[in-house]
Amino acid sequence: MELRGCEILIKTLLQEGVDTIFGYPGGAVLDIYDELYHSDIRHILARHEQGAAHAADGYARSSGKVGVCLVTSGPGATNTVTGIATAYMDSVPMVVLTGQVPTRFIGTDAFQEADITGITRPCTKHNFLVRRVEDLALTVREAFHIARTGRPGPVLVDLPKDIVQASIEYVPAPDPADTADKRTVTIDESQLRHAFELIDKAERPVILAGGGIIMGNAADDLHRFASRLSIPVTSTLMGMGSFPGTNPLWLGMLGMHGTYYANMAVSECDLLLTIGVRFSDRVTGKIASFASKAKTIQIDIDAASINKVFSVDIPIVGDCKSALQLLNRFVDERTDTDSRNQSQWLDQVAEWKRDTPLKYSPNGGTIKPQNVIETLYRLTEGDAIITTEVGQNQMWAAQYYHFDKPNRFLTSGGLGTMGYGFPAAIGAQAAFPDKTVIDIAGDGSIQMNIQELATAVSHKLPVKIAILNNGYLGMVRQWQEIFYGKRYAHTDIGETSPDFVRLAEAYGATGLRAMKTEDVEPTIRTALEIPGPVIMDFVVEAEEGVFPMVLPGGSISQMALDNTEPANK
Repeated sequence: MELRGCEILIKTLLQEGVDTIFGYPGGAVLDIYDELYHSDIRHILARHEQGAAHAADGYARSSGKVGVCLVTSGPGATNTVTGIATAYMDSVPMVVLTGQVPTRFIGTDAFQEADITGITRPCTKHNFLVRRVEDLALTVREAFHIARTGRPGPVLVDLPKDIVQASIEYVPAPDPADTADKRTVTIDESQLRHAFELIDKAERPVILAGGGIIMGNAADDLHRFASRLSIPVTSTLMGMGSFPGTNPLWLGMLGMHGTYYANMAVSECDLLLTIGVRFSDRVTGKIASFASKAKTIQIDIDAASINKVFSVDIPIVGDCKSALQLLNRFVDERTDTDSRNQSQWLDQVAEWKRDTPLKYSPNGGTIKPQNVIETLYRLTEGDAIITTEVGQNQMWAAQYYHFDKPNRFLTSGGLGTMGYGFPAAIGAQAAFPDKTVIDIAGDGSIQMNIQELATAVSHKLPVKIAILNNGYLGMVRQWQEIFYGKRYAHTDIGETSPDFVRLAEAYGATGLRAMKTEDVEPTIRTALEIPGPVIMDFVVEAEEGVFPMVLPGGSISQMALDNTEPANK
């Protein structure tokens, strides 16, 4: 059967189980869109290509599937770069299909030509320029295989217009997993057993979980291991949800805006087991003093991440799930089960939790942003998918919404992309139409991709947006307050921000506003009852800060607990 390239592409996407594509049409991909018109694949039209990329990312993070984005050549392709880089930094499986000028025009500066494979080489796991229609089907299948295996990441496939228009005799491409080199990374079991012996003998152990636990579908295995050995667990921002946030062993997030007790536990532990963690500077603080009293173990699927930032005592290359399953087997095989005595350590952790919890000071009727998050958590019973923008809203969400399950907290960790949260929420809502999806945003970041409200309305995706409206670019303002004498250079945006309620109505959504503390709960209740998209505009304390805060270059054991001087260990 002879088929055109665009038909082969759609058939191959269906082979890969693709049911949803986020995209924006243009001249170079018209043939693909014409074929999509006749297919069973749902296409969600974004209002900007960056929004399409973030939506595909949110779809992938929430569902565990590969997200798919389709855009045209030139500016269509370049507009996805921030979304691709966001997915790359956070190891999100995504395939980005970009249109390209016909092969005979490549390199001639043709209309809407861009060297997108060259541009994205540093921020994709791999990318392809398809030059022969005969290679199209296998290339697309390889793209999906690369995106989802090993350390996941985004893969770009550039599709010249003449390739998608050309016809050949179609033969379905085999699954690359069936023909790939069967050699896989095998965990060094003796090395892991040695690590387990150290863990089992430790008096003050801590587990640090990262995004690799979630991407590796290993949260249940982690929970089992930590619970059986009564080991306190903390996580990176990307690891939120890898361990139940309501479990007594949970320490909260580690690092610059981590909890006091998580930072102190890592600083005082004698054994630190890190799983699926790449040791971001926001986690470690001053490297020389990070976990300086501990033997350290790092388990990660990416060999390049081992000892890249922080030198560990026992490096183990392997996927998180297999490693934790082996560790649980070692627990089963133990003969001496009474040798562990961690009561003093668990008492110390409990004391830190009791004496220095996360806290904020109520201020009369003025809304505190932390109260908004706490109320969202209570009214959703912790069962919503939460996305965030970047900045204070992101940190408050991580601190005050307690995630008991993986894939429920979607945020831009590595790149810190403002404008990520709302389109990511659209992607998550597309994956789970019956779940509550809430984007926690700032009044600055929400304006980065506010145009996607049209996407949510047109596709009847009932995403809720909670804007913590403080009139500032809040996190930058906080740094200006602490380090620049309150010289708020170009961070005061209150007078020029739109009326978010009227803006929502202009797009055909619902807008609600809360001005004082007693408005918070009824506003959220109303929003959750409305079947369509809703913007909740919470006018919050203007100069509220995110604390604890580890100051730049400092040890994570030295935290500012409020606007006063840092609290030293």
